[in-house]
Amino acid sequence: MKKQLLTALSVLTLGVTVAQTGFFTPTSFRGAFAPAPTAMWTNTWTEWDPQFKVYPAPTMTVTGNITSNTTWTTGQTVLLSATCFVKNNVTLTIQPGVVIRGDKSVTGAGLFITTGSKLIANGTVSQPIVFTSDQAPGGRTAGDWGGVILLGLATNNSPAGTGTLTNSAGTNYIEGLPISADTQYGGSLDADNSGSLQYVRIEYGGYVYQPNKEINGLTFGAVGSGTTIDNIQVSFSNDDSFEWFGGSVNCKHLVAYRGLDDDWDTDNGYHGNVQFCLGVRDPQISDNPSVSTSEGFESDNDPNGTTSTPLTSAIFTNITDIGPLRGVPTATCASGFQRGARIRRNSNLKIYNSILMDHKTRGLYVDGSLCEGNANSGALKFMNNIVAGYGARATETGTFGILVSPNTWIKSQPNDTLLSSAGILTTPYNYTSPDYRPAALSIALAGASFTDGPIAANTNTVVGPNSIAGHNTELNTVVLYPNPTADVSSLSFNAAHSTEVSVYVSDVTGKIVLTAAEGLAMNAGQNTISINSASLTAGIYFVTIKSSLGNETLKMVINK
Repeated sequence: MKKQLLTALSVLTLGVTVAQTGFFTPTSFRGAFAPAPTAMWTNTWTEWDPQFKVYPAPTMTVTGNITSNTTWTTGQTVLLSATCFVKNNVTLTIQPGVVIRGDKSVTGAGLFITTGSKLIANGTVSQPIVFTSDQAPGGRTAGDWGGVILLGLATNNSPAGTGTLTNSAGTNYIEGLPISADTQYGGSLDADNSGSLQYVRIEYGGYVYQPNKEINGLTFGAVGSGTTIDNIQVSFSNDDSFEWFGGSVNCKHLVAYRGLDDDWDTDNGYHGNVQFCLGVRDPQISDNPSVSTSEGFESDNDPNGTTSTPLTSAIFTNITDIGPLRGVPTATCASGFQRGARIRRNSNLKIYNSILMDHKTRGLYVDGSLCEGNANSGALKFMNNIVAGYGARATETGTFGILVSPNTWIKSQPNDTLLSSAGILTTPYNYTSPDYRPAALSIALAGASFTDGPIAANTNTVVGPNSIAGHNTELNTVVLYPNPTADVSSLSFNAAHSTEVSVYVSDVTGKIVLTAAEGLAMNAGQNTISINSASLTAGIYFVTIKSSLGNETLKMVINK
């Protein structure tokens, strides 16, 4: 009888759905946040004043490498007193709420996940995992420790090395550290898995290992798409907040907060997808312009601007990047600041549905004839964005810098260019109590589009009361009932083989608001998981089931 009921429900459900594929969640708004009353996805787990945050004293100390499967458990505070390599294909698991404090007295204390090994650091909204300085409140500075470095086996376009740098083509060594098997990254496995980081804060990283070779807050060395990166805040990094050296990892919900150099730096053929990011700059904190200018986006195909493949062609959408002028185009700020985005050296970066505001010179600088050619051919994209409140144009060559009278290419994409950033966001300039959602009557409330070819190919489509994503032959008859629901639903599915299943509920911005199951063992055949949504408000949500047999996403309607 149960089997007949499920079959009937399946027919009714599947009859009004279409396939939902891809990584991106379509929005009508531009920028990183939905308008009120939807809460910001940064609520609860982020920290806007890490300088004076009180962290617990260490309960254990790490002084060497990790060479066997290891777990740091909830309640522990770890003093990281080593340039610690997780190696030999092992997994380091960090449970929710663990605090890791980098030892400033130890040269280059940092956490390096070598190729083949994994970091599983899945915090929660209420118990984020925190990497931070070991210094007392009020005494923390950028570069107190190294940062978090993930090294994978995905593709990148680094050439074969010569002399002391003898890597083969498609591999490289993370900059600043001694050349060894532990610092090498790159390969041919774009689906490589370096683990999972969710609800993680990384503060005061960026140790200077060699002159002008600082490590970033979170560094990706050829990290593959099998890796999960979601809800990560990097604060007060001593170099870039996030940097991707090749690879295909997809990322959602990133915060780059008051870092030194670039917010989003893409190099050496990075070709993943990124959605929902917030960048916030401090007018007094920039890099030394004789070393590097501080941009929102900085993107190169490679350091020499060659045609090496894979090409840097990552897609970014729904980014809110707030520069140092902070609403006053004539304000003074540190000398290293420049643009909202500098795309150069033959990059094919693609930016959609984003807000770049309050940057010192240009909102966008398409730098050099190769990138101008990429823009004209449609390989480089800058579409449906808002560029506002930028300062006077610097004395730079190139035809695609935004002027007081924006040029034809910028407007044709289309984009909105505004001299003032007033009225776009609600309260964007309050560091400790910000509201980065669109203001009432904001131009950001509408104007997003996911129909351009590259982003459309990676975007979910939703039709009808339920939508199923990634339907396959090994995870079948996926049914959510009752739907709509007031509190409890049942998720039923047929598994071709035994597997471990995780079930998440996300809101319309893609933020995970409920975890119904994580790593739950399921047998082959029919299985049912209960989802208690009593804590959620009325609205539209998405239930995602993840397993080795495939992923499925269904639309869920909650009525109260």
